[in-house]
Amino acid sequence: MTVRTGGRAPVPVKQNPTIRRIRLGAELRRLRMACGLTGVQVADQLLISQPKISLMETGRRAISPRDVRDLCRLYGVVDHQVVDALMRMAGESGRRGWWVAYGEVPYAVYIGLETEASSIRSYEPLLIPGLFQTPAYAAAVVSETIPRPTSEQASARLEVRMRRQHRAHHPARALRLWVVLDESVLQRVVGGPDTMREQLERLNHLGAQPHITVQVLPHDAGAHPGVSGQFSLLRFTGEPGAGTVYLERLTSDLYLERQADVQRYGVMYDHLQAQALSPEDTAHLITHAIKVHAGRSDVHSPV
Repeated sequence: MTVRTGGRAPVPVKQNPTIRRIRLGAELRRLRMACGLTGVQVADQLLISQPKISLMETGRRAISPRDVRDLCRLYGVVDHQVVDALMRMAGESGRRGWWVAYGEVPYAVYIGLETEASSIRSYEPLLIPGLFQTPAYAAAVVSETIPRPTSEQASARLEVRMRRQHRAHHPARALRLWVVLDESVLQRVVGGPDTMREQLERLNHLGAQPHITVQVLPHDAGAHPGVSGQFSLLRFTGEPGAGTVYLERLTSDLYLERQADVQRYGVMYDHLQAQALSPEDTAHLITHAIKVHAGRSDVHSPV
């Protein structure tokens, strides 16, 4: 929920630190643009770096109450209730998530959102989603997608990925998951045939869980709304009309929170699900893919 500068007093929002940080950054960006200032102009007036302004506005850097006070003063915010609410958000957003102990994690913002999400709908055109990966599949993804990782980097990334999965099966509040996979995900051999067979068996097992829905978009579906790439839609308890769209990119992930953007991606996802195989037919296709990988394993087994 965005804090506004006029009308009713701000309503406290119970969210995790990462969500607060993103919401706070978005509101500070809105205030800056409302008074016609660029990030460079703000940095010059406050004698700080422009990258710091950018990192704060995108939720990638902690924002101190003092930063909020100085920015509000510069932006001409005179409503003390608004300033106090923003400063409280800054204080509450400074807490550290569990993943910080693992060092620099490139998608730390997303993990924070995932930790508090009530549901996630994802389209994955290339790989099995991280929440569904077996240790062997995840280890292969980490080692093959990070250029020359050190053993420490690979170990930390793998541990973080495995720990993230605890949220997906939390006994008190299981995460509602929908995933649409491109058919090529089943065919791409990651880590070898045995790893793929084990991974797809796990995928079928997870797809049978009541809080998880797995569908495959077959090749003969042709062009579809997901051709532009991976995306995820995250929803949060207590925010029925809001959400976040996550777009994973190589160097800089994107987070979209405008209601129009969230709705647009929601419609795209509805179309993907309609074009995808049913969960039952998906399970049959995955079973067939398991047999194919098992056959490859037999061919390469030593005599």
